Amino acid sequence: MGGSKVLDNLQNVILVCAEYNGRMESDANVAAEARDFGHKASKFSAPGHPILDYTRRIWYSLDKQGGKHETEPPSYLI
Repeated sequence: MGGSKVLDNLQNVILVCAEYNGRMESDANVAAEARDFGHKASKFSAPGHPILDYTRRIWYSLDKQGGKHETEPPSYLI
């Protein structure tokens, strides 16, 4: 999240494997897809952006308490 302590909250935290993280950082196409899926966030992204659980194909929103709630995909992907 750009290193800002202000943005460090559970709505901005997801766990990804080292391989995927490396691909997001080294391949612009993977990074663009990761942003669409909510896996890579900019420091300018609003908290609560929907996150895709890729294995289950379910979209979630994350809350400040660390919970997740099923939601619709972002409108620009529909």
